[in-house]
Amino acid sequence: MDEFEIIRRYFARESSGEGIRVGIGDDGAVLIPSRDCDLISVVDTLVSGIHFPETLAPADIGYRAVAVNLSDIAAMGARPRWMTLALTLANAEPVWLDGFARGLFEAADEHALALVGGDTTRGEQTVISVQIIADVDTGKAMLRAGAQPGDAIYVTGTVGDAAAGLSILQSGLPRSDDVDYLIRQFTRPAARIEAGAAIASIAHAAIDLSDGLYADLEKLLLASGVAGSLELADIPLSSQLTNLMHEDDALRFALAGGDDYELCFTASAAEDKIADIGESAGVAITRLGQVLEGSGLKCTRNGDEYDYQDAGYRHFN
Repeated sequence: MDEFEIIRRYFARESSGEGIRVGIGDDGAVLIPSRDCDLISVVDTLVSGIHFPETLAPADIGYRAVAVNLSDIAAMGARPRWMTLALTLANAEPVWLDGFARGLFEAADEHALALVGGDTTRGEQTVISVQIIADVDTGKAMLRAGAQPGDAIYVTGTVGDAAAGLSILQSGLPRSDDVDYLIRQFTRPAARIEAGAAIASIAHAAIDLSDGLYADLEKLLLASGVAGSLELADIPLSSQLTNLMHEDDALRFALAGGDDYELCFTASAAEDKIADIGESAGVAITRLGQVLEGSGLKCTRNGDEYDYQDAGYRHFN
């Protein structure tokens, strides 16, 4: 089976939807931007053995490849429109491709995201690159820069679950309801598209949590030229996580684990308005810190100073 048969069999879909003049099948896609909108483009590459275990189910790999990109779109308060896929495989195995395509389109269909092009090649290992193009009202994209002293720092959902789920996958811990929940948080991360769109009306800055809460919040503060404080006792931890481990271990996963793809943002809006946004978007939003004058991120635990540093995951360290 060559690359053209792979595309025809697993990835070619009718692509005459909204905003698509020409989709898969030509040298390039021809897309129709919305009036009075800015376009946003994001891309992430997933490499087997680095970003996901080689034993992970193909459908979960496909889903995850889309979801991690959608999370970037959510962090900018945008609406996903189109995606492209570059896929490198050592072998074109029909069972693997069928599962991968099923998971990929499951994640895409949740947000009416159309696959409009890409490339397939042979290589020594599985490498997946997904690009997503989104739109947002002109000048309304949320950015990392913009946090202001006096803002509160918030996060959606719970943190630490995905990193714990990956650790469990790698360790082979016996299965249970709590274990299955944490594994699913890694394999099927929820892209907070609706929350991001709602938060955009009040947030001064936002980022999605891919490299760990501490490291990603530091990036936001640095981009904004401000400092921040983080109260560890206020970090939202799931009952599934705390059922399986001591609170210190749970906090370690929450601060440095990464792969949660929740949204961290700063705002000065009233607490009841924040709560209303969370309720309408179907996700809890928790206040866990404050933006300050200066630089750097300091931590407290139950009000006491807590010495902590983490630079997050780096590919070439």
